[in-house]
Amino acid sequence: MGRLLKIRNPRTGVNDYEIEAQDAADVATTAARLRANQRQWRDGGLAYRAEILRRWADAADARGDAIAEALILDTGRATLSRSEAHGVGAKIRRWCNDAPALMETRESTSKIAPAVAFRQQLVPYDLVGVISPWNFPLSLALIDALPALVAGCAVMIKPSEVTPRFMAPLAESIAAVPELAGVLALIPGDGATGAAVISEADMVCFTGSVPTGRKVAEAAAKRFIPAFLELGGKDPAIVLSGADLERAADAILRQGLVNSGQVCLSLERVYAQADIFEAFVDILIEKARAITPNLESLEAGHLGPIISAPQADIIEAQLRDAYAKGAIARLGGEIIRKGGNWLGPTILTNVDHGMEIMREETFGPVIPVMPFKDEDEAVVLANDTVFGLSAAVFAKDTAAALAVASRIDAGGVSVNDAGLQSMTTEAEKNSFKYSGLGGSRMGGAGLMRFFRKKALMIQNGAPRTMSAFAERPVQAGGQTHDENL
Repeated sequence: MGRLLKIRNPRTGVNDYEIEAQDAADVATTAARLRANQRQWRDGGLAYRAEILRRWADAADARGDAIAEALILDTGRATLSRSEAHGVGAKIRRWCNDAPALMETRESTSKIAPAVAFRQQLVPYDLVGVISPWNFPLSLALIDALPALVAGCAVMIKPSEVTPRFMAPLAESIAAVPELAGVLALIPGDGATGAAVISEADMVCFTGSVPTGRKVAEAAAKRFIPAFLELGGKDPAIVLSGADLERAADAILRQGLVNSGQVCLSLERVYAQADIFEAFVDILIEKARAITPNLESLEAGHLGPIISAPQADIIEAQLRDAYAKGAIARLGGEIIRKGGNWLGPTILTNVDHGMEIMREETFGPVIPVMPFKDEDEAVVLANDTVFGLSAAVFAKDTAAALAVASRIDAGGVSVNDAGLQSMTTEAEKNSFKYSGLGGSRMGGAGLMRFFRKKALMIQNGAPRTMSAFAERPVQAGGQTHDENL
């Protein structure tokens, strides 16, 4: 029998659920079963896999309410949980629809050696390990798993032990499609279980913090397997003179506060040009006053609890550090500990980069705002970070915003809005600096990274013989170079 893990309810603070963590032997047994079924999954072809996955989409849709209720208990928020649960079928069908064009291969003729033709064979990794976080438990468990399954990989998913309740109804949807159940497994457990997943997989996809991501990368490197890491962020927003301040405030509040700031792409630093700084802060505060925690009821308010208890302590420590160094809370600023942990919209001014809250990932509904004098300073401030996940720029027009956006070291930069990469998944992007490693999980690359490309090369002429490599005297003018050697 595996270790029993007690699971905390984020609204009550009470441990009211438990899971049995799989140990290394359990994971190895599951991995062997998945590998035994993966060849048929791969060799059946895309149309075969798509038919099965579409049946899973139907099964997941039929269990959407049950999955949503489990997610609500996991996270303490309702609207986003229902959106996650009822969006599974659409995500599966989208990948099935997009895959044929992305996976199409054609024979080509070499421009260097015209008698040689070549074809690309797409060879999926046999077994992919996915280790997912607690902030969007379902969406981030599937964001890598779905394209991997479409590609022909078997997949094992180790969700966060902080939010494991959704696994039971999701597992029911998987079990309803036996062919899928042969190549997809949910692995309950904690960090030790995650380490076992890495030791069994041929590729690992991890979403989480930089310190844990570093451990994942090191473990993967020791096994010479690829690691795709989506890590932390400290995303900046720049508001330039001439920008529509109402529009900027609406977008920044949404992207800074949604899911109580527990979003990888959350805006955690705001820089407003000096001549509009006070006006912008006033608008931001006025709009933020209408945003409230769902402390008393899931049927009212906008902000759920801080899901992870240790994360609440991190946020509180950052706020204490900021206050000790002169920061002023213009709104909010104190965590409400009432069973669970809540924090209302918190707007800080008088901040600088000597404060942890301007350097370290906060993962809470905190928006520090700092003035800058000109575009050059704004870019320097935005790039003064070890992170590079995303950013936002607001200006009087698109051209002015793009001129600044192009200078920011981040994988996705929204212009006159924020978090646009979460609204559209077509645009490929890479994380900069410590925010991640590996190919884009957006756009076509989100599927193609699960393949190794094999070149099948066909000689349609006569093969070269060793006579081409015979030693001979140097001719006048020097020996001819053969670029094909």
